[in-house]
Amino acid sequence: MDASTWWGIGLIAYAVLVLAIAFFKPGPIWRMGKIQGFVKLLGEKGTVIFFVIFALIAAGVGIALLV
Repeated sequence: MDASTWWGIGLIAYAVLVLAIAFFKPGPIWRMGKIQGFVKLLGEKGTVIFFVIFALIAAGVGIALLV
């Protein structure tokens, strides 16, 4: 397995993690300063949408690296 395969797997795993954080909103992670900055800027729903879009982009790049 070459480096692009590992990057692809890593990006897909990262996307799954970001989606889990966006949908389940675990307390210690959701209360982090950077995420709360997004919540103040975009609102709760906007932050979730931003995370979902970011995760989809990461997953898409990961899948492209695996192909």
